[in-house]
Amino acid sequence: MNKIESPFHLKGKNIIVTGASSGIGRQCAIYCSRMGATVVLFGRNKERLNETLNCMDNISSHLVYSVDLLEYERVEEIIRELVLQKVKINGLVNCAGISTTLPLKMITTDKMDDFFHANVHSSINITKLAAKKTSFSEDGGSIIFISSVMGAVGESGKTLYAMTKGALIAASKSLAVELAVRNIRVNCISPGVVETPLSQKSPYSQNEESLNKIKNYHPLGFGTTEDVANACVFLLSDASKWITGINMFVDGGYSAR
Repeated sequence: MNKIESPFHLKGKNIIVTGASSGIGRQCAIYCSRMGATVVLFGRNKERLNETLNCMDNISSHLVYSVDLLEYERVEEIIRELVLQKVKINGLVNCAGISTTLPLKMITTDKMDDFFHANVHSSINITKLAAKKTSFSEDGGSIIFISSVMGAVGESGKTLYAMTKGALIAASKSLAVELAVRNIRVNCISPGVVETPLSQKSPYSQNEESLNKIKNYHPLGFGTTEDVANACVFLLSDASKWITGINMFVDGGYSAR
């Protein structure tokens, strides 16, 4: 009997991970390396990016770029550098973003602009650059947007954050249709509350009663960065080659309530 090779590996794949300096992005970069990928790490903090790199397998095979994704010209320059180095992209994980809890009366047009630039414009821009025929593998691959359960369900004080994450879900479906002709799959992952440095700074984390209330919204409790990274590995791998245009909830049951 012939041995069947696992389709879940990422050997031979070049994967870009944004927001790789901490949280979900860091764990995705680490897990991608452990599954055999060469990873291109994007993040604003060079010191923290190097901390991520030191946790990865085959450290010397990865590339690190300290850049703000809103520096559009620099991001384009980096993608051109990858092309010149003959690094064909097989996958992109858009993890970079910001979060807040803010009531409607506190929302301003400036805040909306800030959040759409950080959570939507930056991700769509690097996706456009990475998906170019000169940049992406001729064999196709996978693009992932890290959205949020808040992009699909309602919660008080989450209007500003939710509207940007909902935009990513909507955009990913149209991109999935547009890029399917090139065998590029586009999907979203919507986590519930994951224990990260970002979530630990949230207002509810500063109050035990509020923290327990939010935790009870998750039948399986809060998630870990590993939970989301595992889902990313699946959607990047050939095991998901017939999956595109979906929004995968990784939320401990939050959306089932």
